[in-house]
Amino acid sequence: MYTSKPSSLIFRPIALSLLTVMLLAGFTRVALADANDDIALLSRTSKAFTSIVKKVTPAVVHIRVEKNVSTPGDVNDFYNNPFFQQFFGPQVRQYRQQPRQFKEQAQGSGFIISKDGYILTNNHVVEGTDKITVILSDKQEVKARLIGADPETDIALIKIDDGDDLPVVALGDSDALEVGEWAIAIGNPFGLSQTVTVGVISAKGRDRVGINNYENFIQTDAAINPGNSGGPLLNIKGEVIGINSALYTKSGGYMGIGFAIPINMVKSIETQLKAHGKVTRGWIGVAIQDVNENLAKSFNLPKAEGILVSEVQAGSPAEAAGLQRGDVILRLDNRVLENVNDLRNTIAMTAPKTKVTLQLVRDGKNKDVEITIGEQPTNFNKLTQENNGTSSLKQFGLSFQNLTPALAEQFGYKQNQGVIISEVQQGSTAAMAGLKPGLLVEEVNKVRVHNVTELDGVILKSKTPKRILLRVRNGEFSQYVVLTTE
Repeated sequence: MYTSKPSSLIFRPIALSLLTVMLLAGFTRVALADANDDIALLSRTSKAFTSIVKKVTPAVVHIRVEKNVSTPGDVNDFYNNPFFQQFFGPQVRQYRQQPRQFKEQAQGSGFIISKDGYILTNNHVVEGTDKITVILSDKQEVKARLIGADPETDIALIKIDDGDDLPVVALGDSDALEVGEWAIAIGNPFGLSQTVTVGVISAKGRDRVGINNYENFIQTDAAINPGNSGGPLLNIKGEVIGINSALYTKSGGYMGIGFAIPINMVKSIETQLKAHGKVTRGWIGVAIQDVNENLAKSFNLPKAEGILVSEVQAGSPAEAAGLQRGDVILRLDNRVLENVNDLRNTIAMTAPKTKVTLQLVRDGKNKDVEITIGEQPTNFNKLTQENNGTSSLKQFGLSFQNLTPALAEQFGYKQNQGVIISEVQQGSTAAMAGLKPGLLVEEVNKVRVHNVTELDGVILKSKTPKRILLRVRNGEFSQYVVLTTE
């Protein structure tokens, strides 16, 4: 007898298939809706970038500079060439060519910060130039003059004298930046005006890069190339958060690492340049170094933090305030200090006669010291470079330099691994011992050294100043080298 059971077996899969089709159709509609939402979001993001560029580009300028260069007359030493002396013997026949005059040209970027024509750029763009030409976004070319420059931070202020109701950019707050935020660079790389590149903030507070004396760079992967120097780095609001200043490269072009000077540092410099044409910095008169693990143990600190005072200059604000060698500075006005450069930059950017409080550790006890900031001596950076950044053992023909991150990467060392040899005099004791620039000194007289200050301290305490024992590293291997003038 024919029943309905087979019928139900036949129609059940069909019913399931229809349900599946309906569900898939629903899922498809949801997926399409999500895709449309994503596309809409991307479209809004794209339009946001477009809006920022349209708003800011009119205030970004192309800077072209010229410098008159004169080369001295060259002595033609053709007849004293060793090859010809083989045939003709020593000659004294010489003649002098006429000096040559020519114009040297360069270019960079900048951005307008006031309607009457003040423009910020890098010092290295306009330094030593005889003529500055600003090309506005509408291709109009106008002359500009230098108001003031600060080589220590690579910031310069120039002005268009006939500026009137010019477009300007808004200055943001670089201290509020977070790593990972969008970053937009606008400039004139390779002379290609109004070029826009987009990336993110890769890092903050980059110092010891070895570019400027005062460094607190914003690092970005927004493409920065030659000619971008002096142009603005922007946030997603279209505010300037930095001045594009340099790039890390082994090829001469973009490699994913660019550096910008934080706009908050620029603001204080710009104000002084506008008012005085130069920058006056704060100073307290101490030699300082970062506290590593070995120093922390030596000074009975719970961990490696703070800045160690290694010297207090006579007659300085630090001496007047009672600062001592061996003090470890932890905070300034309750703000935690990250490292030597953090303290140095903060003091330098503080106006002379300002009173600040240093929180420090002395002989294992916490102590507050109030100090009045003094005015930095005009030869401060020269003395710093000679005494703190570099050192020399002239009797051995040897010079040293602190190992910066850039040098460490170049030579394959680790930061704070030792002190790098920067110069070896030809024919000196060091040269005869096989030492050469780029080698790393890790120990002096069997004492581990991490920087020039520690090296100088060991040498100063040496009982045999005419004889020195070095442990020198060359790649993966190290060896002991004895230098003597006895």
